[in-house]
Amino acid sequence: MSDLRRSIRQTLTIARRDFIATVFTPIFLLFLFAPVIMGSFGAIGGMGAASVADGGGGDKSRVVAIVPSTLAAPIAAADARLRGGFRPDEAPPALLTTAPADDPARQAHAAFDDHRYEAAAVLYGPLDRPTILYGARGSRAADYLALLAQTTLAAQQLGGTLPTVAATKRPIVRGHATPGGRHQSAFFAVFGIFFLTLLLAGQVVGTMAEERNNKVIEVLAAAVPLESVFLGKLLGMFGVALLFVAFWATVVSQVSMLLPQSIAAGLHDLAPAVGAPMFAVLFIAYFAMAYLLLGSVFLGVGAQASTMREIQMLSLPITILQVAMFALSSAAAARPGSWVATFAEIFPLSSPFAMAGLAANAPALWPHLLALSWQLLWVAIFIAIGARLFRRGVLQSGSARPFRKRAKAN
Repeated sequence: MSDLRRSIRQTLTIARRDFIATVFTPIFLLFLFAPVIMGSFGAIGGMGAASVADGGGGDKSRVVAIVPSTLAAPIAAADARLRGGFRPDEAPPALLTTAPADDPARQAHAAFDDHRYEAAAVLYGPLDRPTILYGARGSRAADYLALLAQTTLAAQQLGGTLPTVAATKRPIVRGHATPGGRHQSAFFAVFGIFFLTLLLAGQVVGTMAEERNNKVIEVLAAAVPLESVFLGKLLGMFGVALLFVAFWATVVSQVSMLLPQSIAAGLHDLAPAVGAPMFAVLFIAYFAMAYLLLGSVFLGVGAQASTMREIQMLSLPITILQVAMFALSSAAAARPGSWVATFAEIFPLSSPFAMAGLAANAPALWPHLLALSWQLLWVAIFIAIGARLFRRGVLQSGSARPFRKRAKAN
């Protein structure tokens, strides 16, 4: 058997061993359904925040118009007309009209102390020169009251009502990707790879520490070159990540069929420059490269840790590194062709993120062939460096011959 075939076989044996040891355990089910658990906690937190907001008087917020009784009906009609242009969650607070007293200014100030409602903004005075008071976070409500006064005044000047416009609305589907759609696709590609690697790549850190504690790594190092051990473990954990992604991709693809037509039409505008099928292929390829690059770095760093405490201490710099790569690649996706984009596309750890964004922004395919080759080269470099550091620092065998010479000797 040739040296190359022996190395491949040893690597795949290690990968199969780690994959089976990870997947065929009850704990893997908790890992597989981790997004559901996190989503449940997020939903509980959102429900709690909503209940606090409701209990704090969010549904009692009002915009108050102190106007004569003859203007109550016209201003209410103008309010009903204007609210038709707002989404339910963006509409201003409900309108409350009240007749002016002897001192409207004092009455307006007193409205903010009324316990029956929470005044966001209060209007008083003539509609062509109104005075509007507003409290904290009430500037938009004040703008709405000014627009309401203008609409009511225009309706009065036109004989009491504004003309009705019967508009015909027809949705269209663009035949090509827009610049805004490409930029949004680039950001979602960067964020998608970042989220998946943040969720999945960190588990590589503890694989070597576990092997060190039970002394299995010494047996493996005696029978298999460390480079094969590192690559095999990395491929095994990548197989776990692929299983996780395949499971949730299937779930999301089925759920997306139930989305409302308006949301589905909005997603259609997120058209990448290289086309949806090629973009899907490149996204998978760059996710693989991002996982292998970051995983090889984490594997080499985590191999230096021997206890869970040391692994926990390594988690913070690892997370900071991932967030930094996400920030750099997001800036590159927002400014394609700039020096920031060029640096992010060349720097090994940010290259998969930035190139995924480039696939959404530019139609050329040849840069991706170069980028994938460049990233594979750095995966090999990081694995070689990690194995060398582990051999010298942990196994205390710094005088050992390099892998190439040991392979020839065998």
